Amino acid sequence: MIKNYIENANFEDTGFSYTLSLISGKHKMVILYCLMEFAPVRFNELRRYLKTISDKTLSTNLKELEADGLILRREYPQIPPKVEYSLTERGESLMAVLEQLCTWGEQNRQERT
Repeated sequence: MIKNYIENANFEDTGFSYTLSLISGKHKMVILYCLMEFAPVRFNELRRYLKTISDKTLSTNLKELEADGLILRREYPQIPPKVEYSLTERGESLMAVLEQLCTWGEQNRQERT
């Protein structure tokens, strides 16, 4: 009976799958974490925080997070241009999950060393 249930189950229809689709990738969770800790943050500050990310990759990730409604891009009409990123209300609601991941990591990292 369980085997039949698994055969008919579709992972893509789960909330877990949807959440992963929003935060998947090497840098998205780190970007969200940075915005949680230091918002608002400018592009170059994010790049320095992430260290090894290219401008193109960072830009793509920011655009995807903005399109998913997790971050807000605020552009100031000045020269030189100034753009700041911060979490939206929807993005802030995801921070409880990231904080739990951080807590788990801190507890388990110390146990291994």
